Amino acid sequence: MSIDMQLQVTASLLRRGDSLDRLSTGLTLLGALLGLSQFVLSNPGVWGVTCGSGLLVLGLWQKYWAVRVAFDADLFQHLAQRAANLDERTQALDQALTALNLQPADRSDRPWNQRIAGALTLLRRQALLVAAQVLLTLVFIFAGPWLAVAG
Repeated sequence: MSIDMQLQVTASLLRRGDSLDRLSTGLTLLGALLGLSQFVLSNPGVWGVTCGSGLLVLGLWQKYWAVRVAFDADLFQHLAQRAANLDERTQALDQALTALNLQPADRSDRPWNQRIAGALTLLRRQALLVAAQVLLTLVFIFAGPWLAVAG
């Protein structure tokens, strides 16, 4: 597979992070509402505050990875569209990232397969955090009524 097609496919995969981010944003808002509702009630439950706080923390952590994934998606898309002189563009990219302190100078000149693998690792981290949010939400939905009865 040519490098321009690899860059294009990678950019397309990384753009899926936007869907994950939207789901996570909804779950984070749910966590915020859940946490706030516990304080509005006269008897705030530890379970609700814990789940709400967990959803908030996971959501903010996911948001960090979402920003990084979106940044990489834009870079890969830009480079895929102009892959004719990729070596020159790669050097220019490395210089720009180093100048903005977004990449250490010793990480320049990495092959594209390592860059692609690194970008996909960021997407996996983002997906794992969203999965943790979904799992915590499901635990709260299914275990919450029993915990409320148990006291």
